[in-house]
Amino acid sequence: MPKGGARLGAGRPKGQGKYKEATKPIRIPESKIENIFDYINGINYKLPLYSSSVQAGFPSPADDYLEEKLDLNKYLIKHPSATFFVKVTGDSMIKAGIHSGDILIVDRSIEPKNNKIVIAAIDGELTVKRLSYEPDGNYLQPENDNYSPIKIDEHNDLTIWGVVTNVLHSV
Repeated sequence: MPKGGARLGAGRPKGQGKYKEATKPIRIPESKIENIFDYINGINYKLPLYSSSVQAGFPSPADDYLEEKLDLNKYLIKHPSATFFVKVTGDSMIKAGIHSGDILIVDRSIEPKNNKIVIAAIDGELTVKRLSYEPDGNYLQPENDNYSPIKIDEHNDLTIWGVVTNVLHSV
């Protein structure tokens, strides 16, 4: 009996694997593996983006011309390795258009500046608020009159997790 090597009838029949076609091993940098899996799994959707804008007032005839394809991942996520999503609970940010159940896109690579909406952990509690630098101190400012600003001082354990870049809100 022969040892090793190819044997007639051995192995998986062609077209029977996960991809239903022949495959080929390739070398990929480790930093790109997640992108390759996303591509294979069809996570990057490019959807039509029409060149006409939509009137929020009186209707206007729609433009039938397709301008380009829009990939929401590229449009909404500028720094993929520094970006995460978080789901909102509560109503402290409703005047900023952030409602309970919304999903926030948060970028950790953006510097938190005055008036930016941030995800912050203050004294162990995670919150979404507007960062506000005032002459009398720094605050995490809610966007709802029913809530009071949170004054930040040296006694608080504060960590800014990132800056909110977009809100995913269902209608």
